[in-house]
Amino acid sequence: MTHKISFRDVVKTFPMKNGTFDALGGVSLDIGEREFVTVVGPSGCGKSTLLSMAAGLVEPTSGDVVVDGRPVTGPGPDRGVIFQQYALFPWLTVRRNVEFGLQLTSMPAKERKARADHAIELVGLTDFADALPKTLSGGMKQRCAIARAYAVDPEVLLMDEPFGALDALTRVQLQDQLLDTWSKERRTVMFITHDVEEAVYLANRVVVMAARPGRVHSVVDVDLPYPRTEEMRLSPEFAELRNRVWYSVYHQDPAAAPA
Repeated sequence: MTHKISFRDVVKTFPMKNGTFDALGGVSLDIGEREFVTVVGPSGCGKSTLLSMAAGLVEPTSGDVVVDGRPVTGPGPDRGVIFQQYALFPWLTVRRNVEFGLQLTSMPAKERKARADHAIELVGLTDFADALPKTLSGGMKQRCAIARAYAVDPEVLLMDEPFGALDALTRVQLQDQLLDTWSKERRTVMFITHDVEEAVYLANRVVVMAARPGRVHSVVDVDLPYPRTEEMRLSPEFAELRNRVWYSVYHQDPAAAPA
């Protein structure tokens, strides 16, 4: 498998008033091209810091972060980033929000609109393309944020708990929407979550992090076919994988050596 994202012995130390905090303690991880990888772990394990490094928003104290064979030196259009907060411009329509990143390029207006409309269709918001964010539900706002990331045509999607603030039903619906979109576009996805069931349902592989310092505790292969369905979520095979990841997250030996 071709590696799309690689972390090599990544260490991140933050200065504190009374010393330092070791957020990451030597993380090595490869994410393959077109792979959907979820990352879970206890609070303080550095999973969001790891994603921010891939996005070019945080620099490692030591070690290397590589995307497409090139060291990450900052943000770039090859990586779309989606956070828990929607960060939409309230005075712009859905289409204008989705077009925003494209306006920073020399792309003609007609092509920008066509690209935005395609992304909006992918996330099922065509009927709301001319609506303002204040008229949208939380789930629709997050779909708009996902469409905005897709519109710039990134090869990698970096998603930091994008459904964490949503109610349970909307969350499940957006999981299915995301997988449907991913099956059509097949971009590489690194998805941070604190929800074990969500991690298993979405991923090809689940990376379980350990904390203090953050490191890879274990990696669980999810050998379930796509498309994922409600019936699959209720299956014994899914339950076994969920329980395995749950145990890895919540029954870690604090003294265990990094994986």
